[in-house]
Amino acid sequence: MRTAPLAALALALTAGGCSESGLSPEAERGRQVYLAHCIACHNTDPAQPGAVGPPLRGSSRELLEAKVLNGTYPPGYTPKRPTKVMVPIAAVTPTDVGALADYLR
Repeated sequence: MRTAPLAALALALTAGGCSESGLSPEAERGRQVYLAHCIACHNTDPAQPGAVGPPLRGSSRELLEAKVLNGTYPPGYTPKRPTKVMVPIAAVTPTDVGALADYLR
């Protein structure tokens, strides 16, 4: 039986940091942050508009840091929607924002 080489390959892929979603470990962490904190207002698909929030696919780290951590916009940024509903999310750390930016990239 040739299961040993297949088992070794599966173990190597798992140990190498591949996730089921095909994302890097950092982007997978960002996906978890997105699912835990963003989908209440934004779409489960970050490329689509949500019930309250705009699509987030491609959002810069600068924008995410300003909105998620401070509830503001970066200088010179024009918001996609005129509402000011979003407040800072205290449970999200700067490290989480970096992972979120990787996921949304």
